[in-house]
Amino acid sequence: MPYLTTRIALTTAVVGAATLMPAAAVPASSPTQDTRQQEYAAAAEQHGVPESVLLAVSYLESRWDTNAGTPSTSGGFGPMHLTDAEYVMSLPTGNHHDHDGEDPRGDAARPARNVDSGGVAAPAPQALQTLDRAAAITGASEADLRTTPAANIAGGAALLASYQRSIGGPAGSASDPAAWYGAVASYSGADSADAAAAFADEVFATMRSGVARVTDDGQQVTLAARDVAPARSWLSRLGLRKLARPDGLECPTDISCEWIPAPYQDLGGGDYGNHDKGNRPQQQKIEYIVIHDTEGYFQPSVDLVLDPTYVSWHYTLRSVDGHIAQHLKAKDVGWHAGNWYVNAKAIGLEHEGFAAQGTWYTEAMYRTSAKLVRHLALRLGIPLDRNHIIGHDNVPGTVPSTVRGMHWDPGPYWDWSHYFDLLKAPFHTTGWPGSGLVTIDPDFAANKPAFVGCSGGATVPCPPRGSSAVILRTAPDASAPLVKDVGLRPGGEDATMQISDHGARVSAGQTYAVADRQGDWTAIWYLGQKAWFHNPRSAPAAKWATGLIVTPKAGRATIPVYGRAYPEQAAYPAGVPYQAITPLQYTLAAGQRYAVGNLLPSEYYRAVTFDGSSPGDWTVIRGEKRYAQIQFGHRIMFVDLADVDVRLSFL
Repeated sequence: MPYLTTRIALTTAVVGAATLMPAAAVPASSPTQDTRQQEYAAAAEQHGVPESVLLAVSYLESRWDTNAGTPSTSGGFGPMHLTDAEYVMSLPTGNHHDHDGEDPRGDAARPARNVDSGGVAAPAPQALQTLDRAAAITGASEADLRTTPAANIAGGAALLASYQRSIGGPAGSASDPAAWYGAVASYSGADSADAAAAFADEVFATMRSGVARVTDDGQQVTLAARDVAPARSWLSRLGLRKLARPDGLECPTDISCEWIPAPYQDLGGGDYGNHDKGNRPQQQKIEYIVIHDTEGYFQPSVDLVLDPTYVSWHYTLRSVDGHIAQHLKAKDVGWHAGNWYVNAKAIGLEHEGFAAQGTWYTEAMYRTSAKLVRHLALRLGIPLDRNHIIGHDNVPGTVPSTVRGMHWDPGPYWDWSHYFDLLKAPFHTTGWPGSGLVTIDPDFAANKPAFVGCSGGATVPCPPRGSSAVILRTAPDASAPLVKDVGLRPGGEDATMQISDHGARVSAGQTYAVADRQGDWTAIWYLGQKAWFHNPRSAPAAKWATGLIVTPKAGRATIPVYGRAYPEQAAYPAGVPYQAITPLQYTLAAGQRYAVGNLLPSEYYRAVTFDGSSPGDWTVIRGEKRYAQIQFGHRIMFVDLADVDVRLSFL
């Protein structure tokens, strides 16, 4: 059966099977406290701000969470995200493509692209410094504004009121929320009218829809839905610049986005930068959208992508207001994922942030990122699931020697479940006990693994924080050792709880084949071994699922696993060097099962010269081989379809 027909038939079978069992109802969270609600009401009354405005602004900043008094990726603290640039400037600067052993291109056909930003400056203090102003207005100490929710909320209310006064808007907690559009836009900290308006529009959309949730410290907060049409004319009083939106800008119209193109430049001596020309999706289907964090700040990261000697990605997203800069068109290939096969079939999004410092991602950035990804996915036919919307930490090494150097951003604090809710593709139960697969989905706020090494030394505990990551052990016991990843530790040592060590972790939305169950524990097949995670019925860390799985063909004791889906040698035209099909250091053994994420043709995009003059350049080489993409460990990997049987998980 031809490849496409096979894929459609198998996918149809899975979808049909998934409809056999309804999704389990999710119990509503029971209120535990309402102190926070009272704090919002008191602050709104004291500073003369409509309570609905205060609640909606806070929700778009932090979802009303306290984040244990730790800063966001743009130096914002508390439910109101009061920013402290002095703190931001104290953090290390750079970009996650610097000094780490990963070649962002990931293409063995060219010399490794070792890059160094040379150090970059943090944002200017005046760009992100609202905490000082809140302290001056309210008289509260900076320490209280960072760590005491009531003080933080009052500080945010005071700022909103000051912005409203500065533009001459009506004051008072009983005033019309619609007339606060300008103050809300000002609160975003945006430097353009487009970004300020996009932030304000999301705030007012939140007011119209209403929301209720239990915060990360157990507080029930509710914003009742109300019909409010914002008076957008107040925006003009802020005097902000208006961004140009050139034809061809690949962003939805309801988010703030500007075109800041990455350079394509001949550097001489056969070198060029900082991306490759392509003709996607006409020439090659785009399969992946890769979520990164910058490990640096927005403007310095944008400045780096403008350097022709550096590397590239398609979009950079700003934390404080969700503003987006586009650098490459979808048709062209960025150098960002460390695996050329993935780069050639991916779009890369860099989010302002730090995976290892225990900082948190703002709701404003989550929302604009989700809008952008949904727009791209629908336009390009990319499924909205974790087989196609992946983190940089899910991209495999290309060959054994590159496995240890692969990146692990956006890290365990990226809220994948919430992100997919915003993508309008939430994780659902599609199976039942015995259906063969589980989709990881812990309660983000309650799931707080004891990571170490966020800052202050390798053994220093990270701040307790909600996480998408679930920890894997060698036995159904919380004291059992963590499982091993021979790619990260060739000597066979156990994985660790280091924040950067993903060798014994699974993440929300990833789907794995069930290997065993015992009491409150579930085992999955993971990197060639049984890996156990705590999965009690009272607080499950995963949902039952159905889908396709692979197992080695009969008579095969083990089969190889690959980091890329390249064609066989016979497929290469004359003059084009063969890219070897090199197995990784892992194997898939008889009796083991792994979830299938995609069925793919073998492809290699040849692009090694600035002008496409090399034999076979700027072409996609396709072979007879076909591959299955599988969830083999924390990262996706590939197996040759000729080596495996593909079947439904419950058969």
